[in-house]
Amino acid sequence: MYHAVGHRPAEAAYGLSVSPESFDQQLDVLEANGFTPVTTRELGDSWRSGRVVLPPKPVLITFDDGYEGVHRHALPSLVKHGFRSSLFVTTGWLKGRYDEGGALDTMLDWDQVRALADAGAEIGGHSHTHPQLDQLPDERLRFELLRCRELVADELGSGPDSLAYPYGYSSRRVRRAVRDAGFAQALAVNNDLAMRAQGPYALRRITVRRGTPLDRFERMVENAGTFRDFARERALTRGYAVVRRSRSALRLVREAGAREAGADRRV
Repeated sequence: MYHAVGHRPAEAAYGLSVSPESFDQQLDVLEANGFTPVTTRELGDSWRSGRVVLPPKPVLITFDDGYEGVHRHALPSLVKHGFRSSLFVTTGWLKGRYDEGGALDTMLDWDQVRALADAGAEIGGHSHTHPQLDQLPDERLRFELLRCRELVADELGSGPDSLAYPYGYSSRRVRRAVRDAGFAQALAVNNDLAMRAQGPYALRRITVRRGTPLDRFERMVENAGTFRDFARERALTRGYAVVRRSRSALRLVREAGAREAGADRRV
């Protein structure tokens, strides 16, 4: 899982960015170790129906948000290696008429998104304004998913099949809404390998950061020490998930109370 790729990303995007040089070296590692990048759609199709046969060492190269450096810096390296990727765009952050502000750094415009698609990248959804989906009421959740899907379809000619959860957060309710919105598979984080048993709407990914050294990257993709390297982050994620579920439950109780109070006033 990548985010920004650049020499001097904005401070807010820096920790989850990689330099162009590091990105190219990491692709060298994938190629030297015999990995073949596939798209998220291809992985989902293979695990769901078996119609797509995966190569012996498949890997997903994914980009969240839609930063401009994915086109400027990552695309030339991907083309050089002949690698495919999956880009998950926050449609309300991209440059253009749908831009609602809030982006952390310079974003792609739609012409650049189309250029990435023409070069073989799968374009997936990442919501419209990048909220924490599991904390949204149902109506707003549907809007975030459907607006994102609608805009990608309008600009590229077909709707996205895959989605990546903003911040990696989801819940059973969110996953059901993602399925109902027409997405066939969705990616979380959890810093672990994706496995078929996780189900199509909770596939895991491993985070690549600015400070990820090349030897650790190689261990990660070969699954040598991944569990140990990310043990602390997974423990924090599990603890925070409990907090988030409590917050969501409390919000739902408050909303139900507000609706009941409104009904009483109308009576």
